[in-house]
Formats: sequence, structure tokens, C-alpha cells
Amino acid sequence: MEFCYSKIIDPCSYQTYGLVEDIPLRQHNDPDNKEIKGALRAQNDWGQLVNPIRGYKGGLGDRFSFIRVTVPECLPERIEIVSYANEFAFLYDDAMEQIDLQRRLEAAGTDPFLETFGSRDLLDLTPEPTARPEKRLQARILAEMKEVDPVRAVTTMKAWGRFVQLASETRARPFDTMEEYVPSRVIDAGELIWFGTLTFGMALTIPEQDIPACMELARSGYAALGLTNDLYSWDKEREAARSLGQSYVFNAIWVIMKEHGVGEEEAKRMCSGEIQKYVRQYRQDVREAGAHMRLAKDTKTYLEAVMYSISGNLVWSIDCPRYRNI
Repeated sequence: MEFCYSKIIDPCSYQTYGLVEDIPLRQHNDPDNKEIKGALRAQNDWGQLVNPIRGYKGGLGDRFSFIRVTVPECLPERIEIVSYANEFAFLYDDAMEQIDLQRRLEAAGTDPFLETFGSRDLLDLTPEPTARPEKRLQARILAEMKEVDPVRAVTTMKAWGRFVQLASETRARPFDTMEEYVPSRVIDAGELIWFGTLTFGMALTIPEQDIPACMELARSGYAALGLTNDLYSWDKEREAARSLGQSYVFNAIWVIMKEHGVGEEEAKRMCSGEIQKYVRQYRQDVREAGAHMRLAKDTKTYLEAVMYSISGNLVWSIDCPRYRNI
């Protein structure tokens, strides 16, 4: 991969606890603070159209903000809308947990977020006046993306729609073992939405013939991403589940505690070991693919970009306000 918009951060200035081996942390230069502008604009639009925001913490951080370190080679002219879309995803994620719980408790109704990302009008830029406010925001994101890159905007939104459909199913029941949980966590971690984010943000085109190998090779990387999120969001998610009366937590720490009969601290240690295992597997798979598989340049770039997403997500997760001060 050619590096045009980012720099390596001195490893002495941040902590990784050995979870990502020696994968460097790269950070987008973003001289015009477009990530901040996009995130704040998304928060403002959500607060005006959907619900007031109180006590919310999203992708922005004190030292490292999410998009700058997880998509360090995002094209500068795309970083604001990528940040806007990602902040919408954080806002959506917080809201979806409450909606999913309510739906399970009441066993009623249509999921409003499936309505928002339903395949019938997913690409509609002019929603009906009666459409949900989340739908209007989704259409706004699509419109802004299409102004920049019409083809990749559609690819991204279709991937996002498929992600929402699958993710709504993964949280519908608890899992008894990590063997059962990790494939669902890969889906819930957003392998499809992140595929759209990276390909749009970096203007990558994965040839159709590369898609199966690309998704298969990236899977261990997304397992590492998902379990990292579980490790550092555990306190936030546990408290949210308790406050809502939920009987389980969709999180690897909860699964490990139940499967192995251990406490929180031991489960966190075991989860850290799983992250290290998947990081090693991912790096090995990508090295072997580069050496022995005929993959397009953009496919190889995508797989390398996932690697930098792993280190960026870890450092952001350790440092970010979203998972601190619960």
C-alpha cells in the first residue's frame, strides 16, 4: 500500500498490551479536522431529527479519533462523509440495543431499523414524508456519498443494508460457546459495513472474482476487531444490559464466563488471548495470500487496510471516552 495521507505514530506514545503484535498505528493527517466536522454534524442532525442526545460518546477521542486511526489512508475529500456515516452508525448502535431489547420483551412490531435499511427503498434519495427520521438521515448519507462517488456509494449502502439485516438476527439469542459466538460476532462487528467504509473511503474496487477470497481472508481480522470491541466495551454493555433488565450480554466476556465458569477478570484475560490468536492468524493468511494467490491490487490494499484498522481500533478502544467513565 502507498501511504499518502497518514503517518506512523511513535509506539512509545500509546499502549497495546501486546494484542496486535507489531502492527503499526497509523493516523490520518486530516489537517482540516474533517473527521471532527463530520461527527459533530451527524450528532447535530440526529439530535434534531431523531432524538435529543444526552450523555452520548461516539467516535471522537481525546488523543485518537476513530476514523483517523482505523482508515488512515482515507481520501481527504471523503473523510468528512465517512466520519458522518460512522457517527450515525455509533448513534444507531446505541439505539438498536434498546430497540432490540424492547422487541424481545414485547414480542411485537416491526424493527424500525430494518425499515430504515429495507432493501425496497435502500437507495431512495427522496423518502416519503412519513418515513422515519433515521431513514431521512440514511438518504442524506447516500446523497452525499453519491456526489463524491456514485458507484461505490451504492456498493457501500447495499453492504450496510445487508449488515443491518444480519446483525438484527445475531443478537436475538445468547450463545453458549465461543465457537458458536465468534462467527456471529464477525457479522455484528460489521464486516460488511466496514467493507463499504474502506472501499468507499479509499476508492477501492474489489473485482467480482476476488470477493469470495477477500471476505474469507478478512474473516479472522474481523474476529480480532469484534473481540477487541467486546473487551473494551464490556463495562458499557454490561451496565446497559443491567439497566434494561436484559438477561444476557452480547459480548465475548459474557460467553466466556458462562462457558468456562470464570469471573470477569479471567474472562478478559482469555478474550485477550483470543484476540492475539486471531491477529496472528490474520497476518499469516494475508502474507500467504500475497505470496501465493493472484489477487488484484485493490484487493491486496483492502486486506492491508483491515490490518491497520485492527491496530487503530485497539488503540482507540483503549483511549476513547466511549468506553471510559461508565
